[in-house]
Formats: sequence, C-alpha cells, structure tokens
Amino acid sequence: MSDDDRSGYLLFVPSPQGYRIEERDGAAPARDERVEVDGGAFIVSRVGASPLPLDPRPCAYLLSC
Repeated sequence: MSDDDRSGYLLFVPSPQGYRIEERDGAAPARDERVEVDGGAFIVSRVGASPLPLDPRPCAYLLSC
C-alpha cells in the first residue's frame, strides 16, 4: 500500500477485551477532544505515531470517559 492509499488517521480504542485499532477518514482529533466510538465516549489522551509498521498516519490514543 502506498502513502497515497493511507490517508486519514487511526484510533487506538480501549475495551474490556483489550485494545483495537480503527481507521478513520479526515484529520485526527486533537488532544483532550471527545470522540464517540460505537456509542461510547472517549477522550484523546495523545496523538502520536501509528503503532503499525511503516504506517505514516497519525494515531489518536483514547481513554474511556
């Protein structure tokens, strides 16, 4: 997959079963911004590098509210 095919950002979402990664279109949310995922509310704790190898997209790491 080329860089042109990887636009958008990732969400690193916590759950009782562990973490999962979701792909989203658009610009990554800012730190302390509220995000809804599957009806649940989360806060962006930080925006950093993708945890996936060679993935240039930013990743928003979430905390449960």
